[in-house]
Amino acid sequence: MRAATSQPMQSLAVPIAAAVACFAAWFIGGALTRPNLEWYATLAKPGFTPPDAAFPIAWIILYSLMAVSVWMLWRAPGDPADKRLALIWFGVQLVVGVLWSFVFFYMHNVALGLGVILVYLIDIVITIVLFDRISRPAALMLVPLALWVCFATGLNTAIWMLNS
Repeated sequence: MRAATSQPMQSLAVPIAAAVACFAAWFIGGALTRPNLEWYATLAKPGFTPPDAAFPIAWIILYSLMAVSVWMLWRAPGDPADKRLALIWFGVQLVVGVLWSFVFFYMHNVALGLGVILVYLIDIVITIVLFDRISRPAALMLVPLALWVCFATGLNTAIWMLNS
């Protein structure tokens, strides 16, 4: 009887942990960004810059997709070692995403931010490849993140060029 009651708790623990990890990264990145929006407003930006209100909307959607992706990966059949490797890369990706907010917004370093966002993009692609080996649907949930970070990389590049 005890095993039957612990099984639902275990199945809830993973999506909750995934959501907590993803939204903690979102919260930390936002905490680094928000106090520096006045500085960001002073930068020359390209014409394809979205309105400021678009960024939190995009990120909440992306972090939600990331949490669901982790949950899908966890539930998929597969080698535990492969899952562990994929989740490690996913964790690295979360950390590098926060690092970009720290470098770009908190440190006001657009050039170094460009280097960090390129690493972030590479981390995302590696994570997608590793997730795809276990669960194609979980990997596909990360594609919008890769596309958004490609766009953000172009935006970071343009801001760097316009403000050098």
